[in-house]
Amino acid sequence: MLNYFICVSFIMLFSGMISFCLNRKHFLLMLLSLEFIVLSLYFMIFLYLNFYLYEFYFSMIFLIMSVCEGALGLSVLVSLIRSHGSDYFQSFNLLW
Repeated sequence: MLNYFICVSFIMLFSGMISFCLNRKHFLLMLLSLEFIVLSLYFMIFLYLNFYLYEFYFSMIFLIMSVCEGALGLSVLVSLIRSHGSDYFQSFNLLW
C-alpha cells in the first residue's frame, strides 16, 4: 500500500514539473504549478515521516515555508498586474 502512495506522489511531482515547463505564458499558471509541486513534496515528506514513525515537526515547518512562498508569489503577481496590466510574460520587459 505504501508503494502505491509513493508512485502517486512521484506521478504528482512529475506532472507538476511538466505543467510548469509547458505553461510559460501566464505567471499565474506557473505559480499554480509550483504550488502543486510543493504539495506533492509535502505528501512525500509526510509518507516518509509516517513510515519511519518520526515526529511531524519538519512537515509543519515545510508547510509554513510553502505558505510564505505562496503569499510572496501572489504579491509579485498582483504587483505585475498593477504595473503591466496582465500576467503575460510577453507583455512586459524584465530589463526595465
